[in-house]
Amino acid sequence: MALYAIGDLHLSFGAEKPMDVFGGVWNGYVDKLREGLSVIGPEDTTVLLGDVSWALDLAGAREDFAFLSAIPGRKLLVKGNHDYWWTTAAKFGRFCAENGFDNMYLLHNNCHFYGETALCGTRGWFFEEEQTGLDAKVYNRELIRLETSLRAAGEREKLCFLHYPPLYRGYACPEILALLEKYAVRRCYYGHLHGESHRLAVEGERNGTVFTLVSADYVNFKPLRILP
Repeated sequence: MALYAIGDLHLSFGAEKPMDVFGGVWNGYVDKLREGLSVIGPEDTTVLLGDVSWALDLAGAREDFAFLSAIPGRKLLVKGNHDYWWTTAAKFGRFCAENGFDNMYLLHNNCHFYGETALCGTRGWFFEEEQTGLDAKVYNRELIRLETSLRAAGEREKLCFLHYPPLYRGYACPEILALLEKYAVRRCYYGHLHGESHRLAVEGERNGTVFTLVSADYVNFKPLRILP
């Protein structure tokens, strides 16, 4: 049994938006993902940290989720900024049941458990977003969702999974960082950053939490093994 994490798969089996168009490490990325994800076994749990599919709705994402469902073990999905297919947990559950995808769950307004370890998370927020009144409401909802997830963990050890980095060179999201400190989150994993942005990622320990970037192109399309 093992716990893995990887973000930003950007699957597009049902949409004409393959990441190969960006060239470089993204050339042949689906084959790289197939090989990298092949280490995952039926007793394992994999957290997918957002931007899973380019599809605009669940129907368009069916082939992408078929690809994910074929990966052994339990998959927990965090919302990314490009996950336009995202819907309610009830609708997602019905979609999975109708298509025989019985091993995928949303990590959203809740937490899941890996043994005695709580897996918490939400999309998060990023400085690229415009700071308008509407965005402030979205940001506040993200803070509520994160705290709801952390509270649901109770006194268990907590790992946090975000799509957006809460830390970035020259930027920090103080409210999210305060929640991680308040709930004694030991490790935080995030995605979103690609290409040249990798050099601006902040990793390592800050105020008791260790931060790790797991975007697919950063981890060479291989899921990071977190726990044995």
